[in-house]
Amino acid sequence: MNAFDFLTPQRNPKIGTGITMMLDKGMGPVHVIDLLEISGQYVDMAKFGWGTSAIHNREIIQEKVEIYQSYDVNPYPGGTLFEIAYLQNKLDEFLNEVDGLGFGAVEISDGTIEISPDERERIISVVKDNGFLAITEVGKKDPDKDHLLTPEKRLEIVNRDLEYGADLVIMEAREGGKGIGLFDSHGEVKEDDLQILIEGTDVEKIIWEAPQKNQQAYFILKFGANVNLGNIPPDEITALETMRLGLRGDTLGKVNLG
Repeated sequence: MNAFDFLTPQRNPKIGTGITMMLDKGMGPVHVIDLLEISGQYVDMAKFGWGTSAIHNREIIQEKVEIYQSYDVNPYPGGTLFEIAYLQNKLDEFLNEVDGLGFGAVEISDGTIEISPDERERIISVVKDNGFLAITEVGKKDPDKDHLLTPEKRLEIVNRDLEYGADLVIMEAREGGKGIGLFDSHGEVKEDDLQILIEGTDVEKIIWEAPQKNQQAYFILKFGANVNLGNIPPDEITALETMRLGLRGDTLGKVNLG
């Protein structure tokens, strides 16, 4: 039983909605255990950011993957590492290593490279055929290139990826959440752009990268406690869950827990 249990609304974050994707930028195994011991029930997925897992000892990465899975968290390597493998024509080797390390999902992105729609469809199929959860990402890392993507184009890519069989689609916001995707240079949501996505696709299949507190609060108030949020810093997992439950001033008395 939690402390102050009589004051806490009930929400089950493991029922297939309300995904929280945490960004692991290279935590050690002991740090991961400490974090998950206190907040593991509020984490659904853990992204090993960009190419961080490629510069750490293989056995340590394997150990971390096993720790995450023991807490019912699905870990996966970042999309940039996938892009590097694709550029080097080593997708098969990449998937073999992902499998060998025990990861349960693969992120398919073209944030820094170009992948044709046909290739994207083929890769999604290959990833799923290998037994992984297929997660795609929409958006570019370079703000100048990302700004060329109209809301309608983002919507087209989202729906196409879902049609190709992607299990989830991430809306790119990077680690900072400013000047990328749905966020302006101040980190505020571009509501007109968001509305086009809301009206045109299944938002329950989208993970909104929202690294900043004001962004997390916005999406919770917009969609309710079970909105899918990503790129959450490890030290803000507990804080995010309190916002989901209306236990923080930003959402107190305002949040839909359904």
